[in-house]
Formats: sequence, structure tokens, C-alpha cells
Amino acid sequence: MASRPKSAARSRAPAARGADARVLRIIGGAWRGRKLRFPAVELIRPTPDRVRETLFNWLGARIAGARCLDLFAGSGALGLEALSRGAAAVTFVERDAAAVRALAATLTAWGAQGARVERADALVFLAGAPQPCDVVFLDPPFGAGLLGAAAAALEQGGWLAPTALIYVECAAREGLPGLPPGWRALKGKRAGEVGYHLYARGQAGGLEA
Repeated sequence: MASRPKSAARSRAPAARGADARVLRIIGGAWRGRKLRFPAVELIRPTPDRVRETLFNWLGARIAGARCLDLFAGSGALGLEALSRGAAAVTFVERDAAAVRALAATLTAWGAQGARVERADALVFLAGAPQPCDVVFLDPPFGAGLLGAAAAALEQGGWLAPTALIYVECAAREGLPGLPPGWRALKGKRAGEVGYHLYARGQAGGLEA
């Protein structure tokens, strides 16, 4: 089953300006206030600022030193926010070439350490050799029907550390698909049309349901 990107190939180079680019700001950490430009493509749907702020408040100290995976990365906002707040490593997985170029350019310009960008279909990537992660950002395109398959691939493929935390974002009106039985719901909220949730695998320390 092939995944669809958050972005489409019709966007221009990473240095695009004005109508050819959109802008986000990093909310916290070492890069707080820095502007992130990404291709102005319909399928790029960054996690809203207030949702990102809530998510990283939930994660708290667990993000420092964490090994992270940002699937369906799109703009890369979640992984960049994690790096800004002290994550040891972030792997960004994105299928669209323009989004990958823009993200790679940002990481280079910001002197990011511990970052890796993979241009790949997310489910194909998860079929490869696993590198267990402490925090996973799982935010596929809304309506693509990929959330359940990606969650299963993470669990079955050995991508999750024993006490991993998994952030899940979906269209609020669609609700969540069946998720792996070993995932324990910790937090969940809705912001407009976005439903967002934090799950723990096993007995993840430092957070309470």
C-alpha cells in the first residue's frame, strides 16, 4: 500500500517567496521564533501552532535526548520543533521532492545536528530495517486511510522503543482507526477540524493518562 505525501510535486524550489511559499514559526527551544518556509502546496497541512504548543507541553522533558521519527513530514514542523527542544536525532520521511528539498535547505541553513531527511513513501520506509524511536509523530494526509496501516507497521516492524510515545493526528470528523492494542491513550484534544492524541507504548514514564 503506497502512502500519499502531504505535499505535491508542483511546488518550486525551497527559496520560493511570496505566493510560492508559506511560513511557520518555531514555538519553543533554541530556534524559538525562527521562520520556516515551505512550499505553498495544497496537501502540505502543518500542525497548527496551538496544537504544536499543546503537544510539546505534553511531551515535556521526554523530548530532550529523544530519538524521533517524523513520518509524512511535509513542512517538517514537528521534527524541527523536536530538534529545537533538544531531541538527539530526528528522521524526517517525506515522499514529495519539493518538500524534501525545502526541509533539507532549512536544516542546513539552521546548522541542525542529528537530522536526517529520507525521500520515501512512509509505508515503504517502515518496511525497511528498523531503528527504534522514543517519539514518533504520525500525521498522515487527512482522508488518505493511512493512519491504521502506518501504526501497525510501526508496531510490527520494530520501530518503537519499549516505552515510546506516539503522537497521532487525524481529521476530527473521521475519528481514529483501530490502533495497536499495546498503545495506551494518554492525552487527546480537538482543535477545529483537527483531532490530536498522544499514546504510550508499554509503561512510558514521566507522563500520566
